[in-house]
Amino acid sequence: MRLILTLEYDGTPFRGWAAQPGLPTVEAALRQALAQTFRSAENLAVAGRTDAGVHALGQVVSVDVDGGPPPERAAAALNPRLPDEVSVLSSAEAPAGFHARHSARSRSYRYRLFTRSTPSPFELRRSWWLPKPLDEDALAAAAAALGGEHDFRAFTPAQTQHEVFVRTVERAAWVRRGDHLDFEITADSYLRHMVRSLVGTMVDAPDTIPGLLDSGARSEAGATAPPSGLYLVAVSY
Repeated sequence: MRLILTLEYDGTPFRGWAAQPGLPTVEAALRQALAQTFRSAENLAVAGRTDAGVHALGQVVSVDVDGGPPPERAAAALNPRLPDEVSVLSSAEAPAGFHARHSARSRSYRYRLFTRSTPSPFELRRSWWLPKPLDEDALAAAAAALGGEHDFRAFTPAQTQHEVFVRTVERAAWVRRGDHLDFEITADSYLRHMVRSLVGTMVDAPDTIPGLLDSGARSEAGATAPPSGLYLVAVSY
């Protein structure tokens, strides 16, 4: 039986999603919990491989399991066996042919800036504290330029395994929520560090975004924003 699990996690203590020998990762923690809950758990797939320190509010996993609790009770069975920083929000039997990564139509991310003049211990590792003045109109214009199909090679490391750099952005916008200024983006898929590089460039020089799309180089874009402000919010199928 194939399960679909929706997870949220605080990425702070993990070295990203993907299992790495001897290092704490979200995947390793989930695999251990699955092994303690089911007779077998195979073909684990994830909608988006988050980097070290990146969080998730709606990560999606598919996995083939045998034995153990029924699908609707899998979340309750897994959660006591997971670290406090990881929670399974829901569990269900997956539709026929479902694959967490390949079946996904789009993924939505949020990057949080904390713009209060003073830092907050509650925002540490949850956002990027940036008390300097920001031109929110210029940021909005930069985000608007991202919509549609573009070559985003300027916003991923120059040394990369990617061969195709074109991605389609369905929506991109900055949203003010009190002391938070959030960048929200929905796209079919992403290059490595793409969202964080976009944020870093927009914060440094928002007017450069249109010129960097389709023809820019990574050396011409801005710094990569810290991982602590990035959240995988949702995956659409």
